[in-house]
Amino acid sequence: MPGGPDGAGLPGVPGGAGLPGVGRPRRSAGIGSLGGIGLVLAGALSVQFGSAVAALLFPRAGALGVVALRVTIAAVLLLVVCRPRLRGHSRGDWAVAGCYGLALGGMNILFYQAIDRIPLGPAVTLEVLGPLLLSVAVARRAASLMWAGLAFAGVFLLGQGSLGALNWAGAGFAVGAGAMWAAYIVCGSRAGARFPRVDGLAVAMAVAALVSLPLGIASAGATLLEPEVLALGLGVALLSSGVPYTLELLALRRLPAGTFAVLMSLAPAIAALAGFLVLGQTLSAVQCVAIALVVGASAGAIRTGGADRD
Repeated sequence: MPGGPDGAGLPGVPGGAGLPGVGRPRRSAGIGSLGGIGLVLAGALSVQFGSAVAALLFPRAGALGVVALRVTIAAVLLLVVCRPRLRGHSRGDWAVAGCYGLALGGMNILFYQAIDRIPLGPAVTLEVLGPLLLSVAVARRAASLMWAGLAFAGVFLLGQGSLGALNWAGAGFAVGAGAMWAAYIVCGSRAGARFPRVDGLAVAMAVAALVSLPLGIASAGATLLEPEVLALGLGVALLSSGVPYTLELLALRRLPAGTFAVLMSLAPAIAALAGFLVLGQTLSAVQCVAIALVVGASAGAIRTGGADRD
């Protein structure tokens, strides 16, 4: 799942690196670029395998309980490490941070509800429509409509490949998570302009924890305090937040923003791989083609947007 150091580049967010107000990293070539690509892919693998591990916890703590563990632990880690400065901010700053946190919490809650019902690969494929449509809207080019059409063709194929069998509620949760992802990108960009370093993300994560923790406690109760559940929750938080945030921050210093964003568009394919290896989730040939179409549309839309800004 997404994160976003100081709102710039928005690691974990396909297309996030290309939004207005997001600075471009220093370009480097050769070994540095190859290393940056490796860091991005490692971060993406960490996020999706973190989601797969989270799904393993669902029978013990439920989807809401796992969200509460992941977000709360990540919030504590960010607050301890970043120590955000809380003084000197206006009401507008806090409103932006609050909206950022609500988007972050809602995105995680809806996404975990989705992967509790449908396989990880299709869930991320549907979720990525939110950032994709945002990228198309930002680009405002005729070519962007082609990429949007390709993405919806992929979703149509996914439906033909048994989306109904996947569970319509799960598909709806995934689409809702995508809408929250788009809101998260916009709010993250604004928070990055108002808060230094990763202070905005730390505050937003704390808000998301305040939203998700009561739901998790109501759903899972004392199960959340079991040592094994806590240990797995820590693992999910590190895999889905701590490790990818770090790797992607390093990658953004080595890669152009456009390259970074295109690599992040591989999320649905990486999610399908994680679902297969960790959860034993298999996909039909039609579903694989559908995921490939959405990945291609995401990459194309991002490149179109990048060309429009260059």
